[in-house]
Amino acid sequence: MMPNMDPRALKSMMARMGIKSTDIKADRVIIESGLSNIVIENPSITKIEAQGTISFQISGDISEEKKSIEAQISNEDIEMVMQKTGVKDRERVELALEESNGDIAEAIIKLTE
Repeated sequence: MMPNMDPRALKSMMARMGIKSTDIKADRVIIESGLSNIVIENPSITKIEAQGTISFQISGDISEEKKSIEAQISNEDIEMVMQKTGVKDRERVELALEESNGDIAEAIIKLTE
């Protein structure tokens, strides 16, 4: 907020500019991403609507939880990596795929280095 400004005056000024803000009650906010979740406990959430766009301002106690990802490795993936790298050891190829979370290109690079 702007320093030394009355909150009611600020809200009135925002309303004249077409900006609406609403407080939202919540116990917890979770933002899910590929490898981790960001968890916000005791959140303070403000919904802001301006020029047809809705955005949220969130603050609170933040922590991050890592996800465990089980790579789904198919026989076709193993065969392809074996063919592209010339590696005949199936267990070595499976291990490279597991270490790269099922990413075929990364597994090929690991095995050809």
